[in-house]
Amino acid sequence: MSEINLTSVEKAELEARHRASKNVGERDRIRAVLLRSEGWRLPEIAQALRIHENTVAHHLKDYTSRKKNDG
Repeated sequence: MSEINLTSVEKAELEARHRASKNVGERDRIRAVLLRSEGWRLPEIAQALRIHENTVAHHLKDYTSRKKNDG
C-alpha cells in the first residue's frame, strides 16, 4: 500500500471530521488515513485500531480512490 500524503488543510479537515463524528466506523476510517499519513505500516494500524489488516487496506484504498475522483 502506497503512502498517503496529506496537506495541513486535509489533515485538519480529517481531524475535525473525526472529532465531530459519532460513527465508530467513520472514525476508524479517518484514523487509518491519518496514521498512514504519519508513516505507520498497515499491521501497526490494524493492531492499534483492533481491526483486520485487510480492513485497513480497504479503508485506505477507498480514501485514495475518493481523493482521485474528487480532484
